[in-house]
Amino acid sequence: MTLPHPLPEPLVEQIALRFRVIGEPTRIRILDRLREGEATVQELTATLGTTQQNISKHLAVLHSAGIVSRRREGNHAFYAIADESVLDLCESVCDGLRRQLTELESLLAGAAS
Repeated sequence: MTLPHPLPEPLVEQIALRFRVIGEPTRIRILDRLREGEATVQELTATLGTTQQNISKHLAVLHSAGIVSRRREGNHAFYAIADESVLDLCESVCDGLRRQLTELESLLAGAAS
């Protein structure tokens, strides 16, 4: 699908919202953990070494944005990635960082010779 140019204002607002939602380090760490599979708040708390309240707050934001899903089983809520495109975005950003690092290392190696 080709994006319209210029982007319509409502679409710009939705894109900006998505970036704001995932643009927080704890949320990125949560998504990284959820790449392994679904998890409860307690599991995420143990893995990420933060408070249950903090994890719950971030999961609520990710859930309301449609990035993670939640299913209940007894007294537990299990969270999983609902929108795989967020992982594609993270991968794309990491690829860009790798390219920049490679270019920087090349420049530094040239300056040292």
